[in-house]
Amino acid sequence: MFTQSRQGLRAILNSDACISPASVFDPISMRLAQDLGFMLAMFAGSTASLAIHGAPDIVLITLTEFADLAGRITRAGDLPLLVDADHGYGNALNAQRCVLELERAGIAGMTLEDTDLPTPFSTNKPRLLSHEEGLGKIRAALATKRDPNMVIVGRTSALNIAGLDEAVARGKLYSAAGVDALFFTGVEELAPLQAIRAVTNLPIILGGTKIKDVAALAALGVRIALRGHQPIQAAIQAVYETMKAQKDGTDLPKLASPALLAQVTREADYKAAAAAYLGG
Repeated sequence: MFTQSRQGLRAILNSDACISPASVFDPISMRLAQDLGFMLAMFAGSTASLAIHGAPDIVLITLTEFADLAGRITRAGDLPLLVDADHGYGNALNAQRCVLELERAGIAGMTLEDTDLPTPFSTNKPRLLSHEEGLGKIRAALATKRDPNMVIVGRTSALNIAGLDEAVARGKLYSAAGVDALFFTGVEELAPLQAIRAVTNLPIILGGTKIKDVAALAALGVRIALRGHQPIQAAIQAVYETMKAQKDGTDLPKLASPALLAQVTREADYKAAAAAYLGG
């Protein structure tokens, strides 16, 4: 059922280009991304925390909540959806459950990270799982997926937390385990990418990078470069300004037009279905 979107993500990873995905957080944002011509949508853990609980990115949501919203997003459009599955919501066995639930939700691929989450008691700074535990989660995820087209991405924050040597070591380790791609955070210069590229030929995904030279990124194997999750921030600001204007009795800010509402709700499709199946 979801083969086409998963093959679409694989085509992006297997290409020679570097793209930036649309950051989505609900069905409407997914449809907007598709209508605007994006090739890929990304659903992050931080935006999920905002959309589900109105909470900061401290892993308070559950797998069931995350998978439910991911399923609502995939149902709304045809774009491949890559999701940030954080730590797999527990240990390696929880990561297996995570793969099954997200695969059923229709995602094209998921990242699985090696940060010790949620933040352990009496811990002031983020810390990494051991190589053995991080690898165990990756191996469990790879062994569990049912659709061979489903993409499993090994993610590490090692560059931020422990430095380049550790990031390279983990990239090499996860590559050998058989992940489909590698995700790195904290890459703000090309030099770390060159070191990583020396130990793996896998496609690379970057989280929130500010490097603007897309051609240089592509040449170093970067296929997806996230540029942040501004759409949900913009949505929050727009709702705030609209509610404040209503409360203050001032002019409302610019709102979605009836034409745009009809477009994103797929009103014409519902009217056609009603005409075909409801009679009258």
